[in-house]
Amino acid sequence: MYKSGLMELEAVVAIARLGSFRAAAVDLDVSPTAISNAVANLENRLGTGIVTSTVFTAHHFPHR
Repeated sequence: MYKSGLMELEAVVAIARLGSFRAAAVDLDVSPTAISNAVANLENRLGTGIVTSTVFTAHHFPHR
């Protein structure tokens, strides 16, 4: 897998583990915008949403 794909997956895992885009950004030492972009890129490549967020928390969609 190429590096950007790895960052995208790391971002989603960090969001799921920590519960927010901001906490994931701190954990991965990137900006919240980088986390948001990584998730958007992965969702576009997959053709489906995988993370939903509110002002305070983020949730992953369970696998169906």
